[in-house]
Amino acid sequence: MSNGTIRANIKIGSEVNIILKEHQRTGELTHGYVKDILTKSPKHHRGIKVRLEDGSIGRVQEVIE
Repeated sequence: MSNGTIRANIKIGSEVNIILKEHQRTGELTHGYVKDILTKSPKHHRGIKVRLEDGSIGRVQEVIE
C-alpha cells in the first residue's frame, strides 16, 4: 500500500481507502475506486481529496496496489 498524501500515487481507477469528513473523529475508512482527483496540489498532509465511483468524497488514507 502506498501513501495517500502524494497525488502522483493516485490515478483514476485506483483502489483506495478514504476517510469521509463525517468519519474523521472515528477513523472509519470507506473502500472504493477513484473517479475524480479533487486536490490540485502535488501533496496534502491529510490526504489527497478524491471522489469515488459511488459519489463519496474524502481524503485518501491508503492506495491499495
